[in-house]
Amino acid sequence: MRVFVTGGSGFIGSNFIIRLLSLKKFRIMNFDKLTYAGNKENLKRINSSNYTFVKGDIYNKKKLEIKINEFKPNYIIHFAAESHVDNSISSSLEFIQTNIVGTYNLLECAKNYYNKLTKKNKKMFKFHHISTDEVYGDMEEELFHENSQYRPSSPYSASKASSDHLVRSWQRTFDLPTIITNCSNNYGPFQYPEKLIPVVIINALKNKKIPVYGNGRQVRDWIYVSDHCDALINCMKYASVGETYNIGSSSQVANIDLVNKICEYLDEIHPKKNSYKKLIEFVKDRPGHDKIYGIDNRKAIKNLFWKPRIDLQKGLKLTVQWYLNNEKWWAKLIT
Repeated sequence: MRVFVTGGSGFIGSNFIIRLLSLKKFRIMNFDKLTYAGNKENLKRINSSNYTFVKGDIYNKKKLEIKINEFKPNYIIHFAAESHVDNSISSSLEFIQTNIVGTYNLLECAKNYYNKLTKKNKKMFKFHHISTDEVYGDMEEELFHENSQYRPSSPYSASKASSDHLVRSWQRTFDLPTIITNCSNNYGPFQYPEKLIPVVIINALKNKKIPVYGNGRQVRDWIYVSDHCDALINCMKYASVGETYNIGSSSQVANIDLVNKICEYLDEIHPKKNSYKKLIEFVKDRPGHDKIYGIDNRKAIKNLFWKPRIDLQKGLKLTVQWYLNNEKWWAKLIT
């Protein structure tokens, strides 16, 4: 199978590509702009004729179309996105350009390519859009499910909600065979050091203050990145066209409790004179900060023949150990 990946040098995309290549039956083209959060170092260990990297921006429709037509994919999986909520609040234009217009460009290129395929090849083709649970906003129900109302709170989540709607409309109007997955917070190797878990680990190791927004009682569902990637791989075989799947690990925890867990583990394996908890500092909450997210993953478990395998305790230990062992990777990325 030939898989065209956008944003494959980012955190989730690079983990997905590494996992997919290990199966030895896929050819991959990684189309990535290499923004600050996209890092070729994430994939430097790949030495395979089945992998090709192309530097490109999904905002550039012409180049995108050329590369799709050259590569002739059976599957397009769309990771490319601006994803940091804080950045979307301070400067939202790039989020509109990449997450909305870029997704439109990719859909148009995919539609034009799909319409030229033979009937046999059309049956093999899918367009897979990677999205987020943040599109649902503050949780009003017990858990988010696939039919939960969209109530995005930030420019980031609004841009992702917009792209979800575009994908659905291209499926309904143009018969493009699409699927959407909305995932909870990911963590694990290669996560850019601006997100909560790597910020906590790296600041602790550097003996810097660990910032926690507001009172830290905001609740999130966390999934280890390899579990997410396994679900995405199962989508390639089992997902039905036009369907949405919520992917999470039923690991809801308040931010402050998560931070404390990381500090406690660092105290155990990398002790200093004082507990790392002494570095925690509560800071002004960000605007529009949702209080609670939670994923109902039963549809994904049942229909994708998948289940998360790494619980939060094990995942945090694996992640902390990875950052301890890979200081050369993250030290280049922080100022």
